[in-house]
Amino acid sequence: MRYRDQRRSESAPPRPHFTPRKSMGQNFLQDEEIARWIGDQVQPDGADLVVEIGPGMGALTKHLVGRPKKLILIEKDSQLAPELQSQFEGRSDVEVIHNDATRINLRSWFKHGPLRIVGNLPYSVGSEILKHWLTPPSPVGCAVFMLQKEVCDRLAATSEDDAYGALSLLVQKDWNVEMLRVVPPEVFVPKPRVDSAIIRLTPRDPASLPVFDHVLFDRLVRMGFSQRRKQLKNLLPEAPGGWESLIETLGVTAMVRAEGLSLTQWIQIARHYEQRHEADAGQKASEMFDVVNERNEVVEQRTRGEVHQRGLLHRAVHIFVINKRGFIYLQQRSHLKDVSPLKWDSSAAGHLDAGEGYASAAVRELGEEVGIHVEATELVAEIPAGDNTDHEFVELHIARHDGPVHCLPEEVATGDWFKPEDISTWVDARPQDFAKGFVTCWKAWKEKSTREL
Repeated sequence: MRYRDQRRSESAPPRPHFTPRKSMGQNFLQDEEIARWIGDQVQPDGADLVVEIGPGMGALTKHLVGRPKKLILIEKDSQLAPELQSQFEGRSDVEVIHNDATRINLRSWFKHGPLRIVGNLPYSVGSEILKHWLTPPSPVGCAVFMLQKEVCDRLAATSEDDAYGALSLLVQKDWNVEMLRVVPPEVFVPKPRVDSAIIRLTPRDPASLPVFDHVLFDRLVRMGFSQRRKQLKNLLPEAPGGWESLIETLGVTAMVRAEGLSLTQWIQIARHYEQRHEADAGQKASEMFDVVNERNEVVEQRTRGEVHQRGLLHRAVHIFVINKRGFIYLQQRSHLKDVSPLKWDSSAAGHLDAGEGYASAAVRELGEEVGIHVEATELVAEIPAGDNTDHEFVELHIARHDGPVHCLPEEVATGDWFKPEDISTWVDARPQDFAKGFVTCWKAWKEKSTREL
């Protein structure tokens, strides 16, 4: 009897005396077949974690419960959240968070690994939720959302479509967008005045595009689409080498408008303004490093390629950049890196060049990787070479910085400021997300911090 009661509580949505709130854009899905289908699209079976945003009265939730190892429901409404908490009380595999999905600190969610998120998003805040959860760096590995069809059209549009615009480019530079299905108003209560649609977003492989400055790209795209009827040459800043040089690179006429250019061409524009005219080459295997012995004494110089191939002992520096709130900047390494591509790492890190000292290398790496220029850094730990450092004798330094961070895209894919406690739980839960040298440096940092308390 106890088992049957549990099954009934799993499948039945909460049934409060509840009137959908127009101010919150609430339209509740009533169609069982569509709800079940949406749940299937996020592939929840056996997943470590699925997050549903805005479960409402549980139409979609009941088709998710029991399928992933853990289901988290994020509900803002102060009437619906307690109903959900009561319904799933006692279940270790379901957690209800009463919070606004646009205000949740996502940096603490990286410890879960790539998230699968799903939701029938309120029309009034759907765009805000997308921006909050999908702006890099994001812990999301797959997102399935229902939104008004007009927004979905814009998200998925290419330059051949009428809906194509700045939103299409700003999202698609980081995400693959699939339009899955159109949903009519009749399946909702109350009925909206427009059609809805379901989209799926997955992270774009960074190797599918040449590297470019994402901040500059965003600025140029917004400028280019600010007045759609105007020709692009009247909206963008003076191009290096002149407008003729730019349109020759793009292979278009001088009268081209913003909507006439594809994502690839817009990236070409950003690269042109950066004066990137060569193909991405990554790191040079011919760079010279000092090779050292077991006492960290220089014995010879060898190329980067040979040092890594033969596992020779060498030197590297890691820097933790700390702001006035005590947060530490972490970077995700570029896909062009020859060691640990796309792994998370220290604020800046790198090998010492032949004949270079640790302190000067720390200052240089900060400038080259994250655009931070300091006179000096502070040494906090010396770490011997081993498998846990990829055969590097490491010095860990810190730098204080409260200004902007400007990442060099061939060095850094993305990055952000994290609370130390969030980093610790993430490292403990998923050390595989990080470069080995960082994990070792983080343990050294924690030990030093503990001794000083």
